[in-house]
Amino acid sequence: LSAVEDQLKMCGHKRDVDVFELFLSQKELTDVIDLSRFKNLKYLWLHHNKLHGIAFLTRNHCLTELYLNNNAIFEIVGLHYLPSLHILLLHHNELTKIDDTVKELKGMLNLKTLSLYQNPLCQYNLYRLYIIYHLPGVELLDRNQVTEKERRSMITIFNHKKAHIIQSIAFGGKVETSWNPKLPLKQKPVQRLPSDFTFADNVDKTMFDNLEDAVFVRSMKRSLMALTTLNWDSVPMREEKFLEEKGPEPPQLLTVTLR
Repeated sequence: LSAVEDQLKMCGHKRDVDVFELFLSQKELTDVIDLSRFKNLKYLWLHHNKLHGIAFLTRNHCLTELYLNNNAIFEIVGLHYLPSLHILLLHHNELTKIDDTVKELKGMLNLKTLSLYQNPLCQYNLYRLYIIYHLPGVELLDRNQVTEKERRSMITIFNHKKAHIIQSIAFGGKVETSWNPKLPLKQKPVQRLPSDFTFADNVDKTMFDNLEDAVFVRSMKRSLMALTTLNWDSVPMREEKFLEEKGPEPPQLLTVTLR
């Protein structure tokens, strides 16, 4: 309470409706009073504190920018009550449940910038594509722009109605990309290489624990190969040449493109 009151005095606000922003960062806060009194609050800085939850924010419907990074937040229940959020920073916290996190953020149609890195949930397999798939409106995730290639990849993996055929040209096997949201995501074990192990500069250094992930990534990176051959059906036989009144048409070529 004192931190909020000090901020109001510093800014010279006498009425709650005049408060559009609050700077409450780096104050060692473990909890914050209910901020619903500030109906017009749009910008809130709460980073670098010791917060564990965000129950005090459920009624600030005008909030557009929320900075909660570098806290100890382990759940964000109630965040879906903030539909106007445009920027949400949650990196360096203790979020572990990726499904619960996505559930809270799904209804935020205005959310464009989101950061979740340095949370335990980021260790899950296909974390980034999973977030992009469930939050298609996000344009900047973990300080990196969401690319069209990532959007195509997440459709291939998570939406089989739009992608019936999965490319499987790698190691002679077919990539199994079925996804069951009810099953828990597998955490990727950390792989360590020997200290004396070196890569050439032209070698992909990405390590995969799952062979199917390696198959999929490799298949998407393969270059295109075009094979061209003569269409012999378009070449007239000797008898046809004599019977035709017009000159023979030039033969046609057939081109097949493979990845």
